Amino acid sequence: MNVDLLARLQFAFTVSFHYIFPPLSIGLGLILVFMESLWLRTGREDYKVMTHFWVKIFALIFGIGVASGIVLEFQFGTNWATYSRYVGDIFGSALAAEGVFAFFLESGFLAILVFGWHKVSPKVHLLSTVMVWLGSTFSAVWIIVANSWMQTPAGYKIVETAHGPRANVTDFWAMVFNPSSVDRLLHTVVAAWMTGGFLVVSVSAYYLLKGRSIEISKASMKIGLGLCVAASLLQFVTGHQSIVGVAKNQPMKMAAIEGHYDSKAPLGLTMLGFVDEKGQAQGLTIPGLGSFLLSGDPKMPVKGLDDPTMEKPPIQPIFQTYHLMVMIGSALAAVSVVAFVKMKRNTLWDSKWMLTILVWSVLLPQLANQLGWFTAEVGRQPWIVYNMLKTSDAISKAVKSHQVLASLILFTVLYILLFLLFIYLLDRKIKAGPEDQSPELDTPNTWRLEDAN
Repeated sequence: MNVDLLARLQFAFTVSFHYIFPPLSIGLGLILVFMESLWLRTGREDYKVMTHFWVKIFALIFGIGVASGIVLEFQFGTNWATYSRYVGDIFGSALAAEGVFAFFLESGFLAILVFGWHKVSPKVHLLSTVMVWLGSTFSAVWIIVANSWMQTPAGYKIVETAHGPRANVTDFWAMVFNPSSVDRLLHTVVAAWMTGGFLVVSVSAYYLLKGRSIEISKASMKIGLGLCVAASLLQFVTGHQSIVGVAKNQPMKMAAIEGHYDSKAPLGLTMLGFVDEKGQAQGLTIPGLGSFLLSGDPKMPVKGLDDPTMEKPPIQPIFQTYHLMVMIGSALAAVSVVAFVKMKRNTLWDSKWMLTILVWSVLLPQLANQLGWFTAEVGRQPWIVYNMLKTSDAISKAVKSHQVLASLILFTVLYILLFLLFIYLLDRKIKAGPEDQSPELDTPNTWRLEDAN
């Protein structure tokens, strides 16, 4: 295998593994804000125990996420030096902002969140919970800004240097609010809410099936399931806005997503199928519905894969991953709504089949996140910076294939061990359950509801 393919595989593998954890921390961070706010407002003991339990889970997720994310930044200087030199002024400013405004905020207040239960007042502890959640969200903001600039560049100029062309920032805010950043940020953050929500729902359903921590599990189920319903329905809105932007700014990606070939024809909407050798979708397709959703006109022609002036991405993988993502998102919305209705009717707690579905539902948001990332990143190929720099031209010139292969094998082994460690520790904490309170939670005279007033 050549160095180009190996470098792509290494980055895809490491970023896919890392992307398991940030959505969990963003979604779970928001839920912690809800839980602790409810405790301070109501004084209910189950909210206190629940919050303390999920803080432990959050700390584990944060730690593994940080460890797995460090590798990504090093690859920019090793495997992708040409790319780093080309976009260093833009990508570097976004990553610097992420470190200053997000990571330090999150990690600094995390110490208070985990260890400050009896060292600060309840109001300050709640503030630390809010800051940790905001820090995780701000981190997503700057990473998505940098990635969105690669999809839809703006606010820059190309400067010739002794080492080749370089993109320099000319308008910082135009770079930040590039044409796709807001749509992609909203879609990603709402997906993170779903991911965290279904984690809480899954664990709560597990306890209910086991007959453990019944009252605490019912309370956490209400919080998690409420967020899941809201986020899963909101995803249809953010997803629609995102795909409208793709059709406008990256027409070849849009054509590949729906297997649309004829530029003179309106865009259909395929529910299930495949793309033939010509690049045309075959299967259950509703003619003109895609054009209607994009513009309100079912007869509006949409640029297709027959356009000879545009370079085409890999069509079949993008088509399948996108439609799988949509199917999973729709299934999660249906599951969350049905479970929420059963909960309101007070029939969820004894419904073993529904609780079993909810236990396993935790896997689906993760799969949808990975499929969405794959669609977005592969969909802009062969460009690493859309219409500016090709991926094949962004590889480091000094790196050899055997070096990348060796590091890929090393990272694979390390990440497998890291994942096994994460599953082991997560399993231990879940099996211990909310009943396994830390002694610090029972310390008298230091943590009182009255202090919040």
